[in-house]
Amino acid sequence: MVSLSNSPIPSSHSPCTSSIPINHSLVRSVRTVRSNIPHPEPDHPSSEPECDLGTSLTDSFIDTCLCELAATVAPSASKSHGLDNSITSGILELSRDFSDYSSFNSDISGELERLASVTRSESPNSPSPDLPDLDLTSSELLETMPLESLEPVVKLCIEKLSTSLEEEKRRAAARIRLLAKHRSDLRELIGASGAIPVLIPLLKSTDPATQESAVTALLNLSLEETNKAAITTAGAIKPLVYALRTGTGIAKQNAACALLSLSMIEDNRATIGACGAIPPLVSLLVHGSTRGKKDALTTLYKLCSIKRNKERAVDAGAVGWLVRLVAEGGLSEKAMVVLGSLAGVPEGKEAIVEEGGIQAFVEAIEDGPAKGKEFAVAVLLQLCADSGLNRALLVREGAIPPLVALSQAGSARAKQKAETLLGYLREQRQDGGGAAQTSLAR
Repeated sequence: MVSLSNSPIPSSHSPCTSSIPINHSLVRSVRTVRSNIPHPEPDHPSSEPECDLGTSLTDSFIDTCLCELAATVAPSASKSHGLDNSITSGILELSRDFSDYSSFNSDISGELERLASVTRSESPNSPSPDLPDLDLTSSELLETMPLESLEPVVKLCIEKLSTSLEEEKRRAAARIRLLAKHRSDLRELIGASGAIPVLIPLLKSTDPATQESAVTALLNLSLEETNKAAITTAGAIKPLVYALRTGTGIAKQNAACALLSLSMIEDNRATIGACGAIPPLVSLLVHGSTRGKKDALTTLYKLCSIKRNKERAVDAGAVGWLVRLVAEGGLSEKAMVVLGSLAGVPEGKEAIVEEGGIQAFVEAIEDGPAKGKEFAVAVLLQLCADSGLNRALLVREGAIPPLVALSQAGSARAKQKAETLLGYLREQRQDGGGAAQTSLAR
């Protein structure tokens, strides 16, 4: 064990890291033992079958919302001992730029051609007029057609959504989904024409294709601000959570996107959490495709801007899987931002430490990309600001050399946070740190 009281913690003016006598082989052995601890299984794995979707899906509109991540940080966080506003504002800055913008594309299924083919080839089972034969996959066509030319198509689709024939509902929902993809004024027209109330019952359809198209149609419609309140008022949140639990892989990730879109209305976040969205989001985080995992991370973050949803996420076992994502790379930076949010409640801090989060963050500072180093040191500040035990564990994990290196060669934000964290460790050494060392030795 590395003794905290005997570990020289250099000031921010120390010349280099190579002069720090620390037993790296011992620290690495501690990490190896911890990394072999099996990760927990989700609470209800059997109810959420693993998705086997490909990962070549186009980006959803979620990336365009990433700049809003961390828009709200738990008020209690900035009040904790030693955690000043610079840490909180640093997390805000980091989360706002943790992804480049992608093209604004709401429908992420990659199934547009298949859906259009289905709507053209299936014949209706009723004497009512069939839907017009339009190539709805052609963005050029839909972008140039006058709104008045599309209005009859919209009205006929809405009529067919109310029919008793499942096949017609499926085809009409697929058409609404495609129509709502391309244009703001068309989304507004569809919402104003009464599509929302007749789409919502289809979220509980036993036909997977119908449910999937209804979910995605509502996602696409929700991109229009005037439709968000209408979708909420019509009672869509609970059925969307149902689709998140029971749908196809595409339906689940698009349901997550739709809930994210609705959560842009602050009052909806508590309702979405109370309706049970957190556990299936954690399941999507575990079992989803790469796209699904990213959607789950983003939606969890937005929902966890309120304290009760942070507690729900911890109770649902999110922390262990998030720490695993940090260690695996790929989505590690986004996972760190969500962990930073969950660290805003005591239960979250405790779970992060128990699941090996300090170890994972130290390794991210050592070996990760520049942006990952910034995220990692920001969360470590949250964990260690008011915990002598966590500071001692941080030293035990060999954090001093990489923190010193970061304080000298990192970005401006990373340097500032690394220096602050090293300052905490110096305070710990000066105070003796006896109680923390005794606890670690047990």
